[in-house]
Amino acid sequence: MLCGMRAWIRRFLQRPGTLDLAPYRRLLGPIGEREDAVRDLDDTELTAAAAELRRDDGRELDRADVIELCALGREIADRRLGERLFDVQLLGVQALLSGRIAQMATGEGKTLTAAVAAAGYALRGNRVHVLTVNDYLARRDAEWMEPIYTQLGVTVGWVSQSSTHEQRHEAYSRDVTYIAVNEAGFDYLRDGLCDSEDDRVQPEPKVAIVDEADSVMVDEARVPLVLAGTVAPDGAGDPKIVRVVGALRKDLHYETDSDDRNVHLTELGSQVVEKGLGIDLYDADNFATLAAVNISLHAHALLHKDVDYIVRDGKVQLISESRGRVHLRQRWPDGLQAAVEAKETVAVTESGEILDSITMQGFLRRYPVLAGMTGTAVAVGEQLQEFYKLEIAAIPPNVECVREDEKDRLYATVERKEDALVAEIVEQHAKGRPVLVGTLDVSESERLAKRLLAAEVPCAVLNAKNDAEEAAIIAEAGSHGTVTVSTQMAGRGTDIRLGGRDAADHERVAELGGLYVIGSGRYPSSRLDDQLRGRAGRQGDPGGSVFFTSLQDELVQHYGKDEIPAVDDTAEAVEHSGAQLAVDHAQRVAEGVVMEIHRNTWRYHQLIEHQRALLKQYREKVLTSDIALEGLEESAPDRVKELRETVSDEVLAQVARRVELHHLDQRWAEHLAFLTDLREGIHLHALARQNPLDEFHRAAVPAFNRLRSEVRERAAETLEKAEVTEEKGVDLEAAGVRKPSSTWTYVVHDNPFGSEAQRAMGSVVAMIRGKKRRR
Repeated sequence: MLCGMRAWIRRFLQRPGTLDLAPYRRLLGPIGEREDAVRDLDDTELTAAAAELRRDDGRELDRADVIELCALGREIADRRLGERLFDVQLLGVQALLSGRIAQMATGEGKTLTAAVAAAGYALRGNRVHVLTVNDYLARRDAEWMEPIYTQLGVTVGWVSQSSTHEQRHEAYSRDVTYIAVNEAGFDYLRDGLCDSEDDRVQPEPKVAIVDEADSVMVDEARVPLVLAGTVAPDGAGDPKIVRVVGALRKDLHYETDSDDRNVHLTELGSQVVEKGLGIDLYDADNFATLAAVNISLHAHALLHKDVDYIVRDGKVQLISESRGRVHLRQRWPDGLQAAVEAKETVAVTESGEILDSITMQGFLRRYPVLAGMTGTAVAVGEQLQEFYKLEIAAIPPNVECVREDEKDRLYATVERKEDALVAEIVEQHAKGRPVLVGTLDVSESERLAKRLLAAEVPCAVLNAKNDAEEAAIIAEAGSHGTVTVSTQMAGRGTDIRLGGRDAADHERVAELGGLYVIGSGRYPSSRLDDQLRGRAGRQGDPGGSVFFTSLQDELVQHYGKDEIPAVDDTAEAVEHSGAQLAVDHAQRVAEGVVMEIHRNTWRYHQLIEHQRALLKQYREKVLTSDIALEGLEESAPDRVKELRETVSDEVLAQVARRVELHHLDQRWAEHLAFLTDLREGIHLHALARQNPLDEFHRAAVPAFNRLRSEVRERAAETLEKAEVTEEKGVDLEAAGVRKPSSTWTYVVHDNPFGSEAQRAMGSVVAMIRGKKRRR
């Protein structure tokens, strides 16, 4: 009664995550009533019944159709997979079909729920993308759910990083395509540079169902996906600069801010660098060298091996902050990647010219219908509503969760915390109770594993260095006596069953209290804490969770240091209530910082996405019509007249199309570079008490408005110089026009150098120091 009253109050106050489930619940009875009749149908009749739902108009399923879809989906899942959808899963199906985020706890069957909903959209003629967090889940879920789709008369395919052009084309032609969200974004960018309709692989989709929606749509919303080509070297990886900067020492030669987001040279540091490089660092002619030094210093002081990245197979690989796993195609911008590679003495990769880029948020918002599922959506309900206009349907568990969540165990120092943590693991392991330990980074997981080994406690380690083994490790994490040490658990995609993969020892483990989840520290987001906790207590199983924290933890020191009360340093544990409040406060501040960065980033990207939409509309016209030729008839009439006399109208139209598409793509790449440079310097307007965002718009809008006329001018110039024949069309290279010989894709962090206010202050410090040096 009390929980129901709280839910009613939240809905009354229009709080995020409080969608009324009553309309969905009302359909459960009619769905159940159809069950006997549907069960009597043979396989052929089931497929025929599903075919009755098929339309090609894209309209939503009505009430009767939803009832029929759910009844058919439940029977088919039972026949093909031996898994009958629970009523709560049918609530989830309805939420997804309504374009909502379904919050469903770990182990509640999100994969099956999404499959039935995706089939429902597809039966209405919608092309559906089920967006996962990695290739493994895309393939696994597509192949796992394929019998259900086939029985419903719906085709399904999957795409991975290694898929060929032909395989991608085939997979995207299916009704439902499973694909990692990054890979879908990269295909969108690559298609945007095609100069032939036949070369594109990704037809215009209508619906996206996003797995791990909070991680993808909030944590990674501001992350730009990048398509690059044509090598553009910079000096950030210069061995001499790396050697000089690598010898600098903190607090002597450089200082960092309280958040460790920014770093700057001290007066002594500037002198050491100038002596090492043999230049006046702040001379106007050495601006590029100064920038390279600052980037190298950022790599040296603020990015740490086995925390921010690992080195594997001679390559620097970034670690996802929200998932704790390697991002195979992620890299830092602005020469920072090269600086880290030089620091680690591995081969420096090509940086390249950015041909196109789009933020994750911008990419997702292009889907007319967006839905998703996750176990922790309510905590980010405000962001989902603000940035995507999405509501959350909090689906209750099929069986009430009985997990026991203990209060934090707080210690004065990291050393005492880790001693207590190891002692607790040893004690639980001696009982045979399975333990899952969530750590904050790779180095911590390896340090803890060494201590457990010394205590004669064997453990399986899952971190960014061995993520290929994750499914097997997680599947056995609930076995009797097993200890598993893992970095972030978000998006792991495999349930932990008590008693192991086959649940053979389920009762034995349940009697011990079930899986015991231990966090080695609070994450920067309470959602990540909840995701770790949620690994225990699956589908009504017993379980427990506890977090070990210390007042020296990085989170507390960065965001709550001023709130820490005086405590007894000699005590075994900290019992002061104010100390726990400081930890909670630090986490809330960290969440607020991320939220503000997200808002700020989107304020700038909104204009960019609007300009992209306009450009893509025009590019589509160029690709599919003769508008390019019509434009050249106006800008280069004599040359066009000359070529009609020598080539057919069809060839001439194709030539005009290729020439304009090339210059349109090149001019857009230049515009993106201009916007990047503009934004990097726009913070200086804040020093003059001008609104940086207004100034950004004031410069960006006229620049875009000139773009099409400049493209026409360049196209006319190219046509004047180009050799055109009936047999070969146009030879662009001979006319001095070169397209990238190769392209590659990667992801970058959009805010690696801190907020604009922080960058403004850093610029002021650099300018003041430069003036002092010149005196």
